Amino acid sequence: MGIARLLAKGWLLFCILAGGHALHLALASGMTTGSAIAAIGICVILFAAMGLLFVGGFGVSGGLPTSQGGTPLKVWTAPHHLLPGFNEIVFLVFIILSFTVQVSLAPQLMQLPAVAQLQAAISFAVPGQHALVRALDACNMDGGRTLAAAFTWLLAIIWLGSALSRLKLQAGLIRLEMAGKPEIIGPALRALIFGIVAMAGIQFLYLGSVFPLLGCSAFADITGALLTGLAPLMLTYLIVAGMASLLAFGSEK
Repeated sequence: MGIARLLAKGWLLFCILAGGHALHLALASGMTTGSAIAAIGICVILFAAMGLLFVGGFGVSGGLPTSQGGTPLKVWTAPHHLLPGFNEIVFLVFIILSFTVQVSLAPQLMQLPAVAQLQAAISFAVPGQHALVRALDACNMDGGRTLAAAFTWLLAIIWLGSALSRLKLQAGLIRLEMAGKPEIIGPALRALIFGIVAMAGIQFLYLGSVFPLLGCSAFADITGALLTGLAPLMLTYLIVAGMASLLAFGSEK
């Protein structure tokens, strides 16, 4: 769970999901499938390559020269470092479910009684859901956005509980990884960075501080789609990463 690989995977997810929402919006506006895929696909590839270039430079900078405790690139990119584990596989499945509900099912299902119960339960557990509802009401728009957000928060809570049950295992893997592949940023500083970002995410997303700051146009484009779809799951991933790094640092002392 090195920062470089976490950034690389997060950036790829961001680019793919942003491209998916852009494609959905383009098709909804009447653009032909071929033209939309060609135009959006090029942008996704360019943005993904640009981000991975910077992330790769950061990762390699922590590994040269080997004689000084660094890690060569062939070790940093070894298959067992790049292949997803159980938590990440479940995370990817949840992202696919969230995206599917957001773009295909939410507008049709928002009137069902079970949907109202789900939104009530999430509103009780997540204060940011209230802020999202108020912001959408002020813009006189929903279109299933509140349902998509509630469903994503439900998945995020489930994934958080599952990942926390394996927290000690994750911390042990981090210690083994650091022993065989030293990095510039150790578990303590890594936990601090993850903690700061997670606290900002909790303030903006879980407490909903970001939604009153957005204009109505943001909820109709990719920004709103990512905030209600990808962001809650990414926030829980950061929380688990920070707690695992902190536990790994505590076990070293």
